Order: sequence, then C-alpha cells, then structure tokens
Amino acid sequence: MKKEGILLAVVILFGAVGFVSAQDNELSGSVDLTYQGKFLWRGVDWFGDKSAIQPTLDLNCSKTGLGLQVMAHRANSSGYEDWERWDYNLHYSNQLCSGEPCVMDWTVGWVYYNFPDASTSGHPVTGAGADWQEFFASASWPGICPFGSVPSYTIVHMWPSESGTAQGARDISGWAHIFAVDYDWTISGILPDTPEQTLHLSAETMYNDGMLVAGADHDWSHILLGVSTDFDLADNLSFTPGLYHQITMDSSINDDKDETWLTLGVKYEF
Repeated sequence: MKKEGILLAVVILFGAVGFVSAQDNELSGSVDLTYQGKFLWRGVDWFGDKSAIQPTLDLNCSKTGLGLQVMAHRANSSGYEDWERWDYNLHYSNQLCSGEPCVMDWTVGWVYYNFPDASTSGHPVTGAGADWQEFFASASWPGICPFGSVPSYTIVHMWPSESGTAQGARDISGWAHIFAVDYDWTISGILPDTPEQTLHLSAETMYNDGMLVAGADHDWSHILLGVSTDFDLADNLSFTPGLYHQITMDSSINDDKDETWLTLGVKYEF
C-alpha cells in the first residue's frame, strides 16, 4: 500500500499544479472515459472477451515537454478483480529537425503498472508478481511518407517491480519492438452540420522478445488494425467511436486467431 500511496500523491500533486498552470496556458490535458467491447493490450486478451471501462487522465506541460498519464482498466464482469490494472505513465516529449521533411517527434517515459487487488503469489495473466515497471522510447516521422501517413517505432523494456516475486524476472522481463503507421483520411461529413469527417486509420505489429506473458515465444505476436473518428458534442467535449481487429500470429500470446471489437469514448479537453 505504501507504493500506491506514493503514486497517488504524485498524481494529485501533478494534477493540482496542472490545473493552476493551465490558467496561464502552460499545461493542457484531457479526461476520457472509454467503453471497450474487449480489452486487448499488446496482443493479450486481458479480460477473456469481456467488455471493460477505461478512464484516463492526461496532463501535458507545453513549456517543459513533461507529461503524466493515469489510466485504469476494469472489466464490466465479475471474476476479474485481480486483473484490474492502473497505469502511471510519466513521459517527456520533444522534436528534432522542426520544419524539415525529416522532422521526428520523440518520447521517452517510465510506466508503473499497479494491480491493487492481485495477490503477491502471482498474477493470473503472467504468473509473476503483481506490479510491473517499464521503460519505453518512441519516435514518429510525420514528414517522410507520401499522402500524410506517419510511421512510428517504439521499443519497450518491462520487468517486475520486485525481484523476489513468485516466478521472478525470467517470466515477464523482456523487450518488445512495435512498428506502426497512422493515416488521417478526410471524407465528406457524416452529420448534417459537418462538411468533413476525419477517419483515423492505424496499423501496428509487434515483435515480442519474451516479454509480458510467462513462456511467451520470441516472435512476431500480432497485427492490429483500427479506425476511429471524432464527433464534437460541445466546446472541448468529443465522442469517439472506434473499430479494431487483431490478427494473432503467436498462440503463446493469444489462443484466438482473430478478434474484433468496438470502443466508445467521451473526452473533455482543457
């Protein structure tokens, strides 16, 4: 409980400073609540095809590049209390070669994954200790591809937060390499008062170097395809439906070959 208290104190402090700084336009953020028909994360079907709720708080300081994201994942069905997860993501973002075709946006960060109800004897997904940590570095190149497509690459290293957990570092410690491309496609407006509508298209694949799941293969794990769009509901308030499809290539990550699910999100930006 001591760790959770420290993390909560950091979030509250950051949030309090953030809302004060936002008055001077130094900090921006958003509050989001998303319904997920399924919760698949890095190829793993987390809640066994059950739907989930995902609330998120994002805070970003434009003058420093620092940001904090707090995200929760909770199944809408009983029996998954030990699988509930809170993610605390502290990150720094910047840009290289601004104004040039080779411009690169990059982010580095640290994530603490907390399972408040999981027993210390082992998590039901990984078999290892409940809490994890992660370091990641991500880069995207918005100016190098034709037609506005944006490729990106992310490298991830994950390890258990305590070395003395039931299964130890050999189960979930490892690396992952995530390759993605995003494209915004503008079409005619769907609603009567909207002349244009932007569809956010995405494709992602991941090479799992033994990370996340006990006994995971060192192999390409999955391909994830997605499409989403935003509808303005009011000032700074939007509604985002999304449709996703995963093609699983490694059965050690997910027994189901193909999975499709819907997401519905509401976001307020400040």
